[in-house]
Amino acid sequence: MLRTRPGTAFTIATLLALALVAAPILGVLIGFWPGSAVALALHAGRDALRVSLLASAGATLAATLLGVPTGYALAHAARPLRASAVFVLALPLAFPPVASGLMLLNLLGRQAPIGAWLAAHGAPVPDTLLGVAVAEFFVSGSLVALAATAAFTALDPIFADAARTLGIRESRIFTRIALPGAAGGISAGIAFAWLRALGEYGATSILAYHPTSLPVALYVALSASGVRQALALCYGFVLIAAVVLGARWVLRRGVVM
Repeated sequence: MLRTRPGTAFTIATLLALALVAAPILGVLIGFWPGSAVALALHAGRDALRVSLLASAGATLAATLLGVPTGYALAHAARPLRASAVFVLALPLAFPPVASGLMLLNLLGRQAPIGAWLAAHGAPVPDTLLGVAVAEFFVSGSLVALAATAAFTALDPIFADAARTLGIRESRIFTRIALPGAAGGISAGIAFAWLRALGEYGATSILAYHPTSLPVALYVALSASGVRQALALCYGFVLIAAVVLGARWVLRRGVVM
């Protein structure tokens, strides 16, 4: 494939965008020795880190188990139905986080019918680890379904159609043809959903302020201990994000190779 070079304006725009995003991150990384930053972060947020990792993993797992089949179904649905479903899935991404928390509290609070029923059956949502996961799922879960829909829609249907003419079951077409072909887009959606869940503060603070997640601990550290303690937690966020994106890149390379 012949590679073409973009014009100077495109290069300048790219460098400026990268600089604007990277500068605040580099400022945090340069301002701390790694050992001291990790020590401060663990001192302020060890339990919060555990809560965030467990809740975000649960939210992302649920988003993946629901979102990937949803994306496959929508990719094969009629365009009006697909557009309507994508519109609904995209709504939580546009809500202010606090508004999302209030909506969830209205539905799942201890005084709400559904929330009261869940509490009576041993699964209360507010101020529980489940509540943290539910809040994180609501604000981030759609990313997997939307990414999967786009990835499956972009596939060339010739291979799946050929398999159908040979009588191969739809489940096998999904696992052996569609899923490997769409793996890149799906893995990106999963990674971004996980990062979005890890960083969620607004909805979580409304529905489940306790147990304390990492973003809530960041706010508490800023209020109680000042900027430096809070920046140490920011350092931790940068490391976690780097690990998630790095793992996504490795998995994607493994799929491609």
